[in-house]
Amino acid sequence: MCISGSNYIRMNSEQSIFPPGKAALFKGPGKPFEIIASEIPPINDGEILVKTLYTTLCGSDIHTYCGRRQEPPNVVLGHEIVGDILWLPEGRTVTDFRGQPVSLGDRITWSIFAVPTHVEPPRKDMPQKSDQLFKYGHTSASGNDVFNGGLADYCILRPNTAFIKLSTDIPLNVAATISCAHATVAGALRVAGDIAGKKVLVFGAGLLGLSCTAMCKEAGASWIGLVDTDESRLDWGNKFGTDETYLATTTPSWPEVDVVFDMTGSPDAMKSGLNSLALGGSAIWIGAVYPAKPVDVDAQQVVRKLLTIKGLHNYNYDDFVNATAFIETNYKKYAFSELVEKEYALVEVEEAFKFAHEHKPIRVGIKLN
Repeated sequence: MCISGSNYIRMNSEQSIFPPGKAALFKGPGKPFEIIASEIPPINDGEILVKTLYTTLCGSDIHTYCGRRQEPPNVVLGHEIVGDILWLPEGRTVTDFRGQPVSLGDRITWSIFAVPTHVEPPRKDMPQKSDQLFKYGHTSASGNDVFNGGLADYCILRPNTAFIKLSTDIPLNVAATISCAHATVAGALRVAGDIAGKKVLVFGAGLLGLSCTAMCKEAGASWIGLVDTDESRLDWGNKFGTDETYLATTTPSWPEVDVVFDMTGSPDAMKSGLNSLALGGSAIWIGAVYPAKPVDVDAQQVVRKLLTIKGLHNYNYDDFVNATAFIETNYKKYAFSELVEKEYALVEVEEAFKFAHEHKPIRVGIKLN
């Protein structure tokens, strides 16, 4: 985001033109969501007000709902979000992260995180690991700070949030997933290095895994295998560039590969992936973001076969840009819009999470008015 110019005006005098907004507060595992109404607070310097249009429930949201991940109390969940710009500072030129000028009404998606203006990232390529990092959909809603997650009518973008202008031709349920699933997968491919001409095996046929197979296909992989414990999820494989699919509960029958991506977080899957690597192969671990038993690694195998294990949590700005470009180019080529298997209104958030937990669709969408 870039804002230049002068004559910044706080929104106090204009606040009445926007009605109060609803937000769904997560109260903790096993407790019902609370739907509240809140006024829009004054917008501070460097912030942007967005009307949220669509939010998809990420796997980490479901883990929080089930108690596998811990979040602060009264959090507005949701970080796969798309919306339209509702308010910009007057007298300023505002551009998105790619340098495109934006105006009121423009559709945007934004990074899951914002680095505080006074904080330096630990490394240029790791802004998502900065101190005092703010993360949308992961922060308590209190006082005026309610509109900070996807399960609300509005979202107020913090300074230093990377946001990107999108075409309104991209379906909302696809655009929303750029800012987490696809950006994370773009990061996984960055970490893996050149995929062209390589054999790739992907563990996990959720949105991360299917996005990964499609990106590997576009990157020129010579062969792509997909592994999951759910046969119905594997049925999606042929729509996303997969050459072969394998049920994880059977005896492994796939060939040795050059790169393994694990999107499951399952220690057994990660061990199986390591065992599948050819000489000089690489294992990229993405899914291990919740507590689990340690992975039983055969160190001699890693040494003798010259294997590499790399991990990635979230993504950096380049990954976000590359994921957006991938969707802009390929949203019609691959069946991403079909992966949101059911939609709910914000007031139906309880039913949405229950359906997602019990039926395990690829994604559930929350469509906001």
